[in-house]
Amino acid sequence: MRAVQLVEPTVVRIVDIPVPEIGPEDVLLRVTAAGLCHSDLHVVHNPERIFAHPVTLGHEVAGSVAAVGAAVRGWTEGASAIVHLCWSCGSCRNCLAGADNVCLRGGRRAQPPAPGLGPDGGMAEFIRVPARYLVGIDGLDPTVSAPLADAAMTAYHAIGNSRGVLAPGATAVVIGVGGLGHCALQILRATSAVRIIAIDLDADKLSAARKHGAHATVPAGAGAGDAVLDMTAGIGAQAVFDFVGNDISVRTAAACVAPNGVVQISGLAGGRVPLAAEPRDGTGWPWGASVRTSYGGTRRDLIECVALARDGHLSIDVERFSLEDALLALDRLAAGSVTGRAVLVPGLGNVSVRKRQ
Repeated sequence: MRAVQLVEPTVVRIVDIPVPEIGPEDVLLRVTAAGLCHSDLHVVHNPERIFAHPVTLGHEVAGSVAAVGAAVRGWTEGASAIVHLCWSCGSCRNCLAGADNVCLRGGRRAQPPAPGLGPDGGMAEFIRVPARYLVGIDGLDPTVSAPLADAAMTAYHAIGNSRGVLAPGATAVVIGVGGLGHCALQILRATSAVRIIAIDLDADKLSAARKHGAHATVPAGAGAGDAVLDMTAGIGAQAVFDFVGNDISVRTAAACVAPNGVVQISGLAGGRVPLAAEPRDGTGWPWGASVRTSYGGTRRDLIECVALARDGHLSIDVERFSLEDALLALDRLAAGSVTGRAVLVPGLGNVSVRKRQ
């Protein structure tokens, strides 16, 4: 089969490798679509050797069951499924409490293995998946459902962490309305009665943000935090979701979060939270505000994202690329020129097209 692999640090190639063999508790999934994510860029651009051998990339994976292991129950050939990216142990304290995205099998790092980030991923024609990590998506178009596995689920989990401040009439700010952010807007609109403000550098993305549920938009930059304060009588937003995570976006979040509010940082661009143990004067970080980071989401989060999509509340913008165009798609993603989510579709011709689910 054809696969997109990180063959050595910073080197990605499209290679021919054997179709994976499956064990008794595994499913062989014929990949229908595999999304690209900034996490893939972090892996690709890392100059250190983080894997001992070439690894097939891709942790947003949807497809159809091609074969099932002898011990697998509940899955039959031809069934449509999406892959939960958190391959947790299922038996540690956190997993048993339903927090399987922070599995303690990995120690204090608490980041479970994920396809494409250790085990071979789904930027290929087939992927081996332990059956317990599959979620059914019958009723959805599998070719454009792959981003539910991360772009939607990660946003859903961050929003779930903030339910305590998302009361009717509250304000929520979404910083960065790309792959994750445009999902967050829809999830907020479908699951809460808050006022939603979107912040982004790109005017086209801000225009799309209104389509996805934002009540107001603000251009990113030095004055973005002040603009949010102006819209909230000087108080700020009860919840701020930062899907960028660089120094500028984190400073914006700190400048516009309300007292007793929460900042959820899902972006991984290395930003530092400007928080100091000192008296407050009404600027910067306010009293009672908290900051939280989160990784991915739980299996329950993914199931609920699938339900939102099936009921028409969550529609992901995608740009489709063939598997052979994977390097082009990665370059486009790095340049910030992808609309919504880039998705590789094995078997698609070498012409990328746009489609909405």
